[in-house]
Amino acid sequence: MSHPSHLAAFIAGLPKAELHVHHVGSASPRIVAELAARHPEAGVPADADALSEYFTFTDFAHFIQVYLSVVDLIRDAEDVRLLTYEIARDMARQSIRYAELTVTPYSSVSRGIPDGAFLDAIEDARRAAERELGVVLRWTFDIPGEAGLEAAEETTRIATEMAPDGLVSFGLGGPEIGVPRPQFKPYFDRALATGLHSVPHAGETTGPGTIWDALTSLRAERIGHGTSAVQDPRLLEHLAERGIPLEVCPTSNIATRAVEALESHPIAEMAKAGVLVTVNSDDPPMFGTDLNTEYGIAARLLGLDAPGIATLARNAVKVSFLDDAGKARLCEEIDSYLATWQRTR
Repeated sequence: MSHPSHLAAFIAGLPKAELHVHHVGSASPRIVAELAARHPEAGVPADADALSEYFTFTDFAHFIQVYLSVVDLIRDAEDVRLLTYEIARDMARQSIRYAELTVTPYSSVSRGIPDGAFLDAIEDARRAAERELGVVLRWTFDIPGEAGLEAAEETTRIATEMAPDGLVSFGLGGPEIGVPRPQFKPYFDRALATGLHSVPHAGETTGPGTIWDALTSLRAERIGHGTSAVQDPRLLEHLAERGIPLEVCPTSNIATRAVEALESHPIAEMAKAGVLVTVNSDDPPMFGTDLNTEYGIAARLLGLDAPGIATLARNAVKVSFLDDAGKARLCEEIDSYLATWQRTR
């Protein structure tokens, strides 16, 4: 086993893909402070140090409350473009080559940003990020579950009728308690009929029944979080047999109290059952983490060395919705990086 500091250096330079990371939830304290200064009436601290205290959550409901206060800072298309491009800059620093960013158009459109202007802003930032930073972004448009069926209808309309070039998948986020998955079936049916992939959150703060609902009602191809899957051996077997990956976000689960402590995180149990796990950061600055940190945590919990960590990175690429040529290129880059690393050790 390599020394942890060697592994941290390996992870830092490892080309990676991220599949479960939120647009607004990736706003770093620097970006949030800038937006807060522009919109002081929102009551969010405009000081990067004060923000770390602001981003300390008592439970999942409190996290949602804080998250929505940051959403309120995204007032116009220029805010949207700035946020999106700066997220890509933070990703580039972590050697993230490809990311499927979960975007919630309803949150911005319902606050008065015209849908066309919103889509133009994220697409402009996406093209610039690829051209200038070498970071390929794709979109998951998700329904904010707490906003109900009106939000589902609007999200589906934007996703199916306005479909921007970068859009690859359709999701469902927000709190799970009191927001049953089956009610969203008609909306997922419409989105999937246009060729989008299904990637709902499920089993983060509720039991395995929610994951079954996501699989049967929403035809999930990947599950966001899926933390409670380990409570149902039949479900684990089903996920393993069907090759349905879980998008695991360890630090997020601790921050929102979905899991009590990292030592008791079920990622090792998931992997042992043969389930394909990918490692992700969810809402990184809000949880005081980044993807490199999450890879370090996963390496410790799964007992991985450098080749094992490279396999984890490769798995994320393979189950992503990047085109085949892009997948092949990124996997080759990972292989080449590992080979160079092993030669120089």
